[in-house]
Amino acid sequence: MRPVRTVVGLVLGTVSVCAALAALAAWGVARCSGPVVGVAAWEQRRVAVLLGGEPAGPEGVEPRRAAAYLWCRIPVGLLGGGTLLLLAAGGWTALSGLSRWLTGHDVDGMSPTWPIVGYLLTAGLLLLFLDLAGLAAVVELERRLVRRFLGPDELARMRRRIDELAATRSGIVEAVDAERRRIERDLHDGLQQRLVVVAMLLGRARRKDSAELYRQAQAEAEQAVEELRQVAWRVYPATLDELGLREALAQDAERSPVPVEITGDLAWRPAPAVETAVYFAVREALTNAAKHAGAGRIDVEIGQEARLVRVTVRDDGCGGADPGGPGLAGLARRIRALDGRLSVDSPPGGPTRVVAELPCG
Repeated sequence: MRPVRTVVGLVLGTVSVCAALAALAAWGVARCSGPVVGVAAWEQRRVAVLLGGEPAGPEGVEPRRAAAYLWCRIPVGLLGGGTLLLLAAGGWTALSGLSRWLTGHDVDGMSPTWPIVGYLLTAGLLLLFLDLAGLAAVVELERRLVRRFLGPDELARMRRRIDELAATRSGIVEAVDAERRRIERDLHDGLQQRLVVVAMLLGRARRKDSAELYRQAQAEAEQAVEELRQVAWRVYPATLDELGLREALAQDAERSPVPVEITGDLAWRPAPAVETAVYFAVREALTNAAKHAGAGRIDVEIGQEARLVRVTVRDDGCGGADPGGPGLAGLARRIRALDGRLSVDSPPGGPTRVVAELPCG
């Protein structure tokens, strides 16, 4: 599929040379910038969709930069068309000659002897390699021209980065405040009430000298200790530092009421902030699948590339997860603060697929 898109992209790039020449003529004669900007924007979309270039940013294209791009792109477009023409002509010549030999005819007075066939086959493979290398070079030239002339300049990149950092900083502050409020609710509604009961039972047991009340107080105290462990685990699991991401997720899988299958692992441990963000992203997805999706099975896939950690969580539940909900939105802000990305695909009826991608750090 990708080779087909590449060929289509190069063919369209060759045809669009005429449109580029007409736009440049309008720019030079009447100083009309509309055609130049329009053709340049179309070329940018062509390279992004068909040749794997970067998508267009929110900034518009300046007429001067668009005109400079079209001037430089004309020879590249012609080069791509010529390379495709040579590839097609060479392929047609080889196929027609082979078909004549197979039907018992000579080609240019030559019969198909083994030395001739071997020589032509070697030469054909060499020319095919050079032609394909030329096509790859043209595709790379197309991408570089778009980045050089139509992409944001250094000042625009810095402004965009500043805006991203300001937004992610605000988001992470909100996420931390929401986490603090959640911890306060857990302590107030759970542990604090449990300790009040323990104090009341101890007071009654001391007044009545009742062994039964002491046993009840001991049971409540043990339950309070367990709840405190659960709160501490929800804040930050010690296993994550001691044994790593997979083991921490394995413990979560054991606690989950829904069967969880974990596959893959990390080749090496990323930065602690990245590992923590990935862990909480997976745990939030597990919690949502168990509480709201009615899932019968959850699959967690862990993968790591050269500069990227990717974790995918799939469940067979009813779907309809809201990426703007407090849990997923907070995770998305936390991941964006680390230059990562959280994507949620949860159509009504399911299944739900949550993917967290972060740089290794």
